[in-house]
Amino acid sequence: MFSAAGDTSDKASVLADEMPSPAIDFARDRFPFCIVWTPIPCLTWFFPFLGHMGICTSSGIIRDFAGPYYVSEDHMAFGRPTRYWPLNPSKARDGVQGWDRAVVQASDEYKGRMHNLFCDNCHSHVAKALNNMNYGGSSNWNMVKVAFLMLIRGKFVSTWGLIRTWLPFLIVICLAFALWLSLSVKSL
Repeated sequence: MFSAAGDTSDKASVLADEMPSPAIDFARDRFPFCIVWTPIPCLTWFFPFLGHMGICTSSGIIRDFAGPYYVSEDHMAFGRPTRYWPLNPSKARDGVQGWDRAVVQASDEYKGRMHNLFCDNCHSHVAKALNNMNYGGSSNWNMVKVAFLMLIRGKFVSTWGLIRTWLPFLIVICLAFALWLSLSVKSL
């Protein structure tokens, strides 16, 4: 693996991939090696499993496909993340460097794309980055897979994140129930 002449470039690359990842900094919205998620007003109120997604670099900076021909950096389109899904950079081809390179490549590609809510969106951007890095030895990531895995593996950033995600949905359900109840009583 290392040359007899003591080539330190390979050694430095290996050591960089073995270093522990930086800690998550919730106050500054830094989520190294994570996929992050935030609610989309109105849409998430009715479907709490639908929201906006981004992927973070090794330093924790969020990149998200925020609209046509625009990938936001360090400022999510719909506000601060409420959920995060930590991933393992050693599962990315070429480790930390491969992770960052894949996120940049996906972002550069999506800066040239039209945003489509249903088929080429923020989830697709995240899937593209995961495919670019061959995360977990897989190159068949897609928007449905990342959305589902965020739903089951994602963690809330705080109690407020949980409230911000679920309270509007609960209010909608209560209002719908109250409306149904009032219409049922009138029909008696």
